[in-house]
Amino acid sequence: MIQRMHVAVNCSDLEKSLEFYKSFFGTEPTKVKDNYAKFELDSPALHFSLNARPFAKEGVLNHLGFQVSNTEDVLAMGERLRSAGLLLIDEMNTTCCYAVQDKVWVYDPDGNAWEIFYTKDDSEFESAGDARDLSLCCAPPQASQPIQLGFTKK
Repeated sequence: MIQRMHVAVNCSDLEKSLEFYKSFFGTEPTKVKDNYAKFELDSPALHFSLNARPFAKEGVLNHLGFQVSNTEDVLAMGERLRSAGLLLIDEMNTTCCYAVQDKVWVYDPDGNAWEIFYTKDDSEFESAGDARDLSLCCAPPQASQPIQLGFTKK
């Protein structure tokens, strides 16, 4: 079952972005690190994260997703997406965004990344890999390619 919509954006100045989003959402973030912050809102049901990243090349949008209730929901949604023929990347028991998570990734036809994830526990580490390798956390583990779903115009 989906708990919250997830939106992750890159920001150039985490402190300025935090001040803006605290006022915008009217609440404090649930987690803040040197290069990351998240808000878990109930109304609207939103898991919003800020990732301090240079974004001249990548753009502001990091990825989109849905937070779900448990690992079984991740697996069920992953199987449904795989059955539909969508590109799927499994990341079970991974450390990302200062949390231990089970997740799957898909890309839309324009290459936008979507993740379905369950957070199992907090972590003191941003990612399971080299802390300097930003590709290992808060983004899909490989470069995206636009996909063709096989639909034809009539």
